[in-house]
Amino acid sequence: MTQRTNLPSDLLPTTVREFFAAHVVRDADTASSFLTEDVVVVDQDETFRGREEVHAFLRDAGSEFEYTTEQIGARRVDDAHWVVTVRLEGTFPGAVAELDYRFALRDDLVAELVIANHSA
Repeated sequence: MTQRTNLPSDLLPTTVREFFAAHVVRDADTASSFLTEDVVVVDQDETFRGREEVHAFLRDAGSEFEYTTEQIGARRVDDAHWVVTVRLEGTFPGAVAELDYRFALRDDLVAELVIANHSA
């Protein structure tokens, strides 16, 4: 059963909450500690596979821009799937973006993360 209610951050699984907190402050080492060895991350149609490749993506993504990140929504899809919606504002083209971070968990780690434009 899908729950569509917006959840406060403290009701997200610890893995999602702590990964996201590290990601927001651009701490790729800590964020990577919440990933499976065979993690797959898709960001705007670019795919990264494995913890080492994803770590490099997390370290470098958006580093050429200044921006703020605000969580504007979160929901539980099922026990293993969660979506966090964020609003970015900054010096990148377009200046504002709303993105969905779609997490798939396995054994309390992030096994898959899809980052895509927010779908209303």
